[in-house]
Amino acid sequence: MTTKKLSAGDIIEARCTKCREVLNHRIVAMVEEKVVRVECNTCNGVHNYYPPPSVKEAKAPKAASASKPRATSTTPRVPKKDPVEAEREEWASLNPTFNVDKALPYNMNGRFQVRNLIDHPTFGLGIVKAVIVPNKMQVLFRDGIKLLRCL
Repeated sequence: MTTKKLSAGDIIEARCTKCREVLNHRIVAMVEEKVVRVECNTCNGVHNYYPPPSVKEAKAPKAASASKPRATSTTPRVPKKDPVEAEREEWASLNPTFNVDKALPYNMNGRFQVRNLIDHPTFGLGIVKAVIVPNKMQVLFRDGIKLLRCL
């Protein structure tokens, strides 16, 4: 079977940059045997030639390699803990260790450190979990973690 040699003016399939589909195009310019520019027969857009994507064969599933064992689906997934529930559990475990007499009264202009026990007028007792520079801190209260202002 012989294939016809392409030349300018012939119709060829190409990916159209405007239509975003593989459509018939007219060859506008060639360099030696290579198609360079085409004109879409649908939208009349002139652009560089982009050949239609080649048909790829479906890949066969890879065999499990001996060096890397695959995770089996027989082990049940452990559901993620609800963050609110995790905070409540942490509060319950820390609460008995609190020395209420050493709780610092909360003040927006106060300086606090991680693991300080504070007494907030609205939220009650809390423990400083993190100090965020320049002027915030995360405090774990009975109701959950709150972001408070500090120095």
